Amino acid sequence: MNPRLLALLAATAASTIYGINHTIAKGLMPGVIGPYGFILLRVSGAALVFLVLSFFYPSEKIDKRDWLRFIACAGFGMVLNMNMFFKGLELSTPINSSVVITISPVLLLILSAFILKERVTWLKAVGITLGLAGALTLILFGAKTQPNAPNIPMGNLLFIVNAASYAFYLILVKPLVAKYNSITLMKYLFLIAFFINLPIGFSQFSEVSWATLEFSAIWKLGFVVVGTTVLTYLFNIFALKQLSPSVIGVFMYLQPLIAVAFAIVVGADSLSPIRVVAAILIFAGVFLTTRKKKPPHNISATKK
Repeated sequence: MNPRLLALLAATAASTIYGINHTIAKGLMPGVIGPYGFILLRVSGAALVFLVLSFFYPSEKIDKRDWLRFIACAGFGMVLNMNMFFKGLELSTPINSSVVITISPVLLLILSAFILKERVTWLKAVGITLGLAGALTLILFGAKTQPNAPNIPMGNLLFIVNAASYAFYLILVKPLVAKYNSITLMKYLFLIAFFINLPIGFSQFSEVSWATLEFSAIWKLGFVVVGTTVLTYLFNIFALKQLSPSVIGVFMYLQPLIAVAFAIVVGADSLSPIRVVAAILIFAGVFLTTRKKKPPHNISATKK
């Protein structure tokens, strides 16, 4: 099969899992486990899985010059990104989370302009403004609280921090993706993330009554560890070998569609006019920022 097509399928699968995760993870917090304890479970489980898988792949030596980038990638992609998202999910709602994080492509463009010196056109500038306006609409004019969502504005703000840190991660990890095997890369990133997250989440992790957990909680925890962590990061790393970070970011369009449908079907959340307006603004912003300019038509090249 065409490598690019496989990469597109991998990115689609990752977004589908993420979309379902908004509701499943929300249902576990804080009753079963706190957000920081949940992240410690995620990274420790993923680190163990990738450590075992690494025994079936050739050993790779990490260049000393790359260790700082490894630490930065783990910090943005598996510490700040994850903790802000899960804490935000505890405070806000699944639909809000799926809508706000689609601002990632907009933030990715802003960061690319500063870090990679990419040119920002007036059209993209308008897109950035619309995207940010959509996110601010949810924070400033959306519901402040609702059942199982004690502080929606703060939760939505944390989703923006989550989206920004994930955008940083995609930019920083791209050179490592081209240099190292995916399993090697994930093994070291999650091992580093485990040690950083250990003091952050150990208290909440140790409070969980692991021996008395019901099966419904166990399979949901397993889904988040194996599906939302191991498979999605592996799928995105695989996709990055063929696609640019900005293209990967566009696949976040799928998340709200899947998340909204899943949340409504299982009765975990509902739509509101403010959420619809915010979603339209964010989608319009992302469309403008990721729209590629058509190449000039070469008349001479068409002559025969």
